[in-house]
Amino acid sequence: MSEFTVAPQTTLDAVQAALGSKIKRISSKLGEVTVVVSAADYHRACLILQDAEGCKFEQLLDLCGIDYSQYKDGAYDGPRYCVVLHLLSVSLNQRLRVKVYAAEDDVPMVASVNDIWASANWYEREAFDLFGIVFEGHNDLRRILTDYGFIGHPFRKDFPMNGHVEMRYDAEKKRVIYQPVTVELREVVPRIIREDNYGGIAPKVQ
Repeated sequence: MSEFTVAPQTTLDAVQAALGSKIKRISSKLGEVTVVVSAADYHRACLILQDAEGCKFEQLLDLCGIDYSQYKDGAYDGPRYCVVLHLLSVSLNQRLRVKVYAAEDDVPMVASVNDIWASANWYEREAFDLFGIVFEGHNDLRRILTDYGFIGHPFRKDFPMNGHVEMRYDAEKKRVIYQPVTVELREVVPRIIREDNYGGIAPKVQ
C-alpha cells in the first residue's frame, strides 16, 4: 500500500462517522470497504459521501445491478435486486463500495444519483436495460444496449437464454421485422478426448 493511500480502517471510520444511523451494514475485507444503506436513505447517503470530511468521494467509477434470485442455488432469502456503486476520492486517495437493495422485487426502484455524479447517467440506463431496475429521478431513463423492440431484461436470472423475439431483414417488405424467436435452445456438451497418446505425450508406465 502506498504511503499516500488511506488505510481501509480509516475509510471505514470516516464513512461510519458521516453516515451514522443510515448504515445498515459496513465491513472491510481484502482491503476494500463496503457499506450497505437502505433505499430510503440511499440518495441522501450519497450526497453525504460526496462532501463529508474524511470521505470526499468526488467520482463515481462504476454502477451496476445484481439479481440475487439464484444466489446460493436459490437458498438466498432477501431482496432480489441490488445496485452497487464504486466511488473514488481523488483528494484523499481512497475507494468505497456502496450497496443498496430495491425495496420491492416486482418493480425494483431506487433513487437516481445522476444529479450527484454525472457519470451515473449511462450506468443507470444500463442497469435499467439489463435488470429492469428503475432509477427514480433520472431524466432520460431508456434502454442503452438492447434494441428498441427488445422485450424483457436479459441479465435477470429468469430471462430465457434464447430470448423472446428476434429481428431480421424481410426482403419482400424491404424492412427489418420482429418475430417470435425461432432458435431452439440446445445444450452443448463439450467433447472429451480420452486418447492414451493425445498430444504426443505417452502415458506413464506404472
